[in-house]
Amino acid sequence: MGLELAPKQSHVLPDMEELSFTDSELDYHVRNALKAAVQGDRDFYNQLVAVMHHKERLVPEEVALLVTCLKGLTGAVSCMHIVHHRSLLAAIFGMSLWNYGTDVMDALVELLISLAASSGDYVDLCLEMIVSNFIPPSSSSSYFIELLKQPRGLAMKGQVLDRLHSTLKDIANLVPLSPLRLEKIVRDRMPNIYMKEPFIVIYVENMLKLESGAMHELVGSTMLVAIMDRLIDLDVEIAWDDILQDDFCKGIFDMELEDLEKTDYHVQQDGDELARESFIQRFLGGNLIAEKLDSLMVLTFEHLTSCSESGRLIQVFETLLYSFQKTVLTAYKSKFTQFVMFYACSLDPENCGKIFASTLLEIFVSSIYPEWRMSAVAYLASYLARAKFVSVSFVGATLESIVNWCYDYCKDQDGDVNPRAHKVFYAGCQGIMYVLCFRMRSMLSIPRLKSQLLLMHIENIIGHPLNPLQVCLPSIVEEFLRLAKANHVFTVPQTFVDYGLLESECSRAFGGVQRLDMFFPFDPCLLRKSDRYIRPNFVYWSMVRSTYNEDDEEEGTSVEDIADASENGMNIVDDGSARSFGEGFLDLDEFDTSLNKMSITPRDSSSKFGGGIRGFMQMPSRIRPSTSPESL
Repeated sequence: MGLELAPKQSHVLPDMEELSFTDSELDYHVRNALKAAVQGDRDFYNQLVAVMHHKERLVPEEVALLVTCLKGLTGAVSCMHIVHHRSLLAAIFGMSLWNYGTDVMDALVELLISLAASSGDYVDLCLEMIVSNFIPPSSSSSYFIELLKQPRGLAMKGQVLDRLHSTLKDIANLVPLSPLRLEKIVRDRMPNIYMKEPFIVIYVENMLKLESGAMHELVGSTMLVAIMDRLIDLDVEIAWDDILQDDFCKGIFDMELEDLEKTDYHVQQDGDELARESFIQRFLGGNLIAEKLDSLMVLTFEHLTSCSESGRLIQVFETLLYSFQKTVLTAYKSKFTQFVMFYACSLDPENCGKIFASTLLEIFVSSIYPEWRMSAVAYLASYLARAKFVSVSFVGATLESIVNWCYDYCKDQDGDVNPRAHKVFYAGCQGIMYVLCFRMRSMLSIPRLKSQLLLMHIENIIGHPLNPLQVCLPSIVEEFLRLAKANHVFTVPQTFVDYGLLESECSRAFGGVQRLDMFFPFDPCLLRKSDRYIRPNFVYWSMVRSTYNEDDEEEGTSVEDIADASENGMNIVDDGSARSFGEGFLDLDEFDTSLNKMSITPRDSSSKFGGGIRGFMQMPSRIRPSTSPESL
């Protein structure tokens, strides 16, 4: 039963001397006041209600009076009636811990515990009141936003949140079914995406406290799923159309390299933070929705780190993976939320990382929904290409599974190019080529993996009449073919190598209206704070740029050159062991120096992808960050 707040009473508060009672005397007087109110004598009852409403700039005597009344009510909860004492209950449940000091906080939460334990009628009301205290009162939002920037405001937040969660635990011990009621209340009262950032962050912080607290087995999964849902709600509100209006005629891989060079942006270089900030500001500066999403993702990253340290990550990851499949995978070109999965996998590559990849592979191979399959292989390819912590041998094994499915598919097809009819096949082919753009050299540098790669039926697939080279995204096809030619690994059509690719109707068609052909979800993260968590585990295109220079191919680097370089410290072993990309890797400054010495870094951007006249005349569409393979 809901309770409406009673209007503030005008009765004069009694002098302190009038309430100078012992505890037993106080209980007696409060009980009598409650009983008298039922009989129609409401004088002292109304004064109790007025005390509950009094919260503005309380002097010590008024604080003492409020504490005294709260304690008296705690001892008299058996005399309270949900109908006859509606105004008193409404006043109590309308109080906010944020408005008081610790003495009042303690007295108030003790009253809530007693009320919840006394009758089932009060359980939901107590839980709703506690959840409403997850954030400061909206009537004073500006004041609390400024206060929370100060040490004393942060101290107050800690005092409030600690009491709220200890109270929820105490109520759960007394009313075992209360957590089931709590999870619905928390989910229903979750702030919408337009609430001010500090408040929505505090609310989610409370949800994560519940996830890791004493009730985590009962409410934890619900909290995580609700948080992921809200992240997606924020994510889809960010429209790239208003952020990046040009750059759509560049080569996709060019975009990341050129923007890095243009802003003098060097990954993981602490001394260049200002350049990094400028780079991100270009895309998302002043976007309030993006800033909220950024803050919530950082909060989630910190929670996952804590779960990892406490040995709970795999349990939490199962819930995240469920939420990912139901919400993120099916969202239209999610831009940032998926990095929660990426970060969780980076904390435990052997378990979470492999489970994530295996799940995506299973969806691609066996799901009945074509769009889900296309989205899954886009996620899988982007993950294998970008995750520094994924071993190259695992990349090879997973890539082989994708290749085998594509090979089996095209063996059963006699027709010609048909992007719409065979869109899942083309999505798989594009994923294969995208992964190899990033991982080909490292695979070729390990004899076992080189043999594995050469035995895959990739030539059969690209030479099939379904002609994936004509249908897949031209920039990926051209980069793949040039790498294949430079490293002498596949027989490729000479016409594709010698002339830049133009977008055709076929290359636009298989992605459908949603352009899933241009969806590579683990593009560089453009959220300022979240990027700091992703960067150490992320493979940038500048780290694996091409092994050729079209204008002077004899100065390029062969597979043997790369193998020699790996023996000199680039961490590519020749025993086939599963060594991750980042394990024992050079720092990035040294890596860039090594790339330059190996002459595999084309400095003239016009020489890439055919250069000048033979380069791209048109990209498939406007390239937007995180909606295309190489948005940066």
